[in-house]
Amino acid sequence: MGLDIRTPIGLMFAVFGAILTSYGLLSDRAIYVRSLGINVNLVWGLTLLAFGAGMLLLGMRRRQSSKKSAAGSRAEPVSPGGRSRT
Repeated sequence: MGLDIRTPIGLMFAVFGAILTSYGLLSDRAIYVRSLGINVNLVWGLTLLAFGAGMLLLGMRRRQSSKKSAAGSRAEPVSPGGRSRT
């Protein structure tokens, strides 16, 4: 079965991270007084975005390696003498 859970999880985290990052960039700085002036939305948005991108990259890498192994398994069988069996 070709289902890899990293791809949808990575997509979900990347979307949430992009939303939170854009909110952190566009929001008023006055709301961050309670958090000692730290833009928590921006920091966690970038964290979620990085995690989502990492999961997507790992999922894509897995998909590419499975395609290469599937292509290699379809190769013509070779006997120990180096000649093809056909």
